[in-house]
Amino acid sequence: MNEQDLRHLFAVSVEDVLPSRPATAGWDRARRIRRTRRAVGAAVLAVALVGGATVAVRRPSPSPPLNHTVAPTVVPTHAGPVQRPPAELTFPPDPLNRLTGPATVRLSKRPVQRALALFQPVDEENRADGPVRILGDDGVVRSLDVVTLAPTRDADGNEATAVQPGVLSPDGRWAAFAQTNELIMIDLTTAAVRRVPLDGYLELVVWAHDRVLVGGDNRTYAVERDTEAAGTIDVSAWNVVAPDPEAGSEAALIELVGERGGLTLRSRSAREATIRSEQRITDDSLPSPYAVNEFYGRAWLHGGRLATAAMITNREIDGAEGAAVLDSRTGAVTHLLDLGRDRAKGCCPVLGWDNKGNVLLVLEPAALARWDPETGEITGVISDLRGVLVLAG
Repeated sequence: MNEQDLRHLFAVSVEDVLPSRPATAGWDRARRIRRTRRAVGAAVLAVALVGGATVAVRRPSPSPPLNHTVAPTVVPTHAGPVQRPPAELTFPPDPLNRLTGPATVRLSKRPVQRALALFQPVDEENRADGPVRILGDDGVVRSLDVVTLAPTRDADGNEATAVQPGVLSPDGRWAAFAQTNELIMIDLTTAAVRRVPLDGYLELVVWAHDRVLVGGDNRTYAVERDTEAAGTIDVSAWNVVAPDPEAGSEAALIELVGERGGLTLRSRSAREATIRSEQRITDDSLPSPYAVNEFYGRAWLHGGRLATAAMITNREIDGAEGAAVLDSRTGAVTHLLDLGRDRAKGCCPVLGWDNKGNVLLVLEPAALARWDPETGEITGVISDLRGVLVLAG
């Protein structure tokens, strides 16, 4: 999101917005989707963000010019390698709250120039509950009416919503959805729908520049956005890291693989997916007894850094929730956010980076927060959202 986009979004955000009803939401560990589905048939509630930044603004008085200064929610108290969130967050007004209300126009009648976010409402059983909502850079919330999305499913019939981390392209012009035996791509600027036939139970999507990586049952396809040419690629849709939108199309694909004691950062060539290097994940910079046990959910690249949710060992328990920042070249864990022991498993996926180097992540129950690993500052973005949220970069 560039400065012009932010200025436009600031102007939109100070318009009158009707209050919405708060709701609670959850998120199950994306890394355990396959295991959980096959074991208990649970649907996954995912909240995702693709490297996007939305800046909270204060409403100015009518006479002075707009004041876009944001006061910090909490004064950072720890800027070392291990940090903890405050007991409570405050949430300044944010344009994303528009998505908690109903859509006011259909996409087919009024396509977007650029989408800032997608939102899939869900019911108490984490099933899709109404059409996908699209927040445009003009501040208008549209309904996705040009296609009816079916839930994704695996071979055992377990289902999840089609809106998952990575479905919205970083430029906000395209959305791609995994479906059984096909990929659906939508040009949000024209409302045109493309259907690409592909074999298998497809469940996850991530944009890699001008290609869509889509996979599920132990295979991943790479689909060219402009030609719809498709072929299999030797990366895991479950483990691949969302590329940095600012990196070139030939930048390496990164995977986080392995189990506790053998976590590995693997680099592959962008097109052929040939393995270039493998680096063991190290957490030597963390004070004892802190350690990273495993990663879950979508991980996100930003320059030379990588952010992901993790299960960790802290001073209280082996198996606490956390978030980690790694050096994407060496595999070293540089910062760790200790989220404690009293949270549900898989509660707190990382959703991406903003353009100032802050990490966006979920804090149970479905609060969206912004974390600056360098200072330890954590501020609130959205307090409650019942559904799956995906943002553009």
